[in-house]
Amino acid sequence: MEKHKILPTKELKRLKKEKKERTAEKIIKNLERRELMKSVASNSAKPVPKNIISELSSDVKGRNYTISIAVPGSILDNAQTPELRTYLAGQVARAAAVFSVDEVVVYDDEGVKDKINSDLVVKKSRGCEQLSKILQYLECPQYLRKHFFPIHKDLQFAGVLNPTDMPHHLRTQESSLYREGIVTDRPAKEGSCFVNIGLKGDCMIKRSIKPGMRVTVRLSDDYEWDKKLSGKVVSPSEPRTKAGLYWGYTVRIAKDLSSVLTGCPFPDGYDLTLGTSEKGTDVDDCTLPEFKHLLIVFGGVGGIEAALEVDEQLQVNDPKDLFDQYINTCPSQGSRTIRSEEAILITMATLRHKISAAVGS
Repeated sequence: MEKHKILPTKELKRLKKEKKERTAEKIIKNLERRELMKSVASNSAKPVPKNIISELSSDVKGRNYTISIAVPGSILDNAQTPELRTYLAGQVARAAAVFSVDEVVVYDDEGVKDKINSDLVVKKSRGCEQLSKILQYLECPQYLRKHFFPIHKDLQFAGVLNPTDMPHHLRTQESSLYREGIVTDRPAKEGSCFVNIGLKGDCMIKRSIKPGMRVTVRLSDDYEWDKKLSGKVVSPSEPRTKAGLYWGYTVRIAKDLSSVLTGCPFPDGYDLTLGTSEKGTDVDDCTLPEFKHLLIVFGGVGGIEAALEVDEQLQVNDPKDLFDQYINTCPSQGSRTIRSEEAILITMATLRHKISAAVGS
C-alpha cells in the first residue's frame, strides 16, 4: 500500500501562507466588484439632477403648469390575486412619477350603490380605496411612511412595489433646499416647533404647528449639515413653481366622472381636458393649445363610455362632448385591448413633446 508523502514543516507553512494570500486576494476582488456595482447603480438611479439643489439662483426656472391624470379604481378588479392588485397600483404610481404628474384622480366608473331605507346611497368602490391608498404610500418619502401609514390590509403586499424614487425622496446624505417632514411632539419654544425631515437632527421652525402634520420645509440658505437646522414651512407647490422641481403628486378620490371634471383643486379649474379612447381622433393630427392645468382622463375595461353611462349627473351621450379633445394615442393597435396601465405609459410618452411645445419649454 502506497504511503502518503510527508512534507517538511517549512513546506507546509509556505503552502498554508500561499493559500491564505489567495483567499485574501479573492475576498478583496469580490469587495471591489461589489463596490463598483454599488457605485454604478447609485449613479444610474439619479435621473433628476435637480433633486440635490442647494440654493436658488436667477438661472433656476419654476414650472407654473400642472398635469393631472384620472384613472378608474376598477382597473384593480382585473388582477387575479392581492399581490397583482398591489403591483398594478404600483405601475400607475411609477408612470405618474416618471412623467412628472402633479395630481392623480382615482374615480369610480362602476356606479355601485346600496339601498338604505329605500334611498340609493353611493357605495365606495373597493378598487378606488386600495388604489388611492397605494398611490399615497408610494408618493410619501420612505422616512415618513411609518408615521402616516400604519399596518393596513391594502398595504399587506407592499413588498412587491417598486420605489418611485421621486426628487423629494431624499437620502440622509443628499443635500436639498427643500425637504418633506412631519411635525414632532418634541418640546420647543413658544411660537416654534421641531420637524423631522429625514436627517439626524430635527429642523426648528419658527411657527407653531400641530404635531403629526406633514409639511414642506425650505431650509435656510446658509445651513450647515453638522449644526442645528432651521427653516420655514412653505406651500407644497413652491419647489415646483420656484425651483422647477418635480415634488410628487397629490391623490384625489372622485365618486364619478363628473366629479373628476368639477372637483378640480385649482381655483381656475382645468383649462385643457383630454379624453383617451380608441374611438378618438388620431393623436398625430392633434395639437395642444397653451394651458395652465391639464387633465388627461383614462377609462377602465369599458372605456370612458362605461363611466359616462352610470353617471347620472352628465347629460351627454357622446364622451367626446365632455372634453376639449378626445384622442386615440395608439392608432393601429395590434391587440384588441390596451390595459389602462399600458394606456397611461403610451399616452404620456406620446404627449410629452406636445405638452412641451404647448407650454413653451
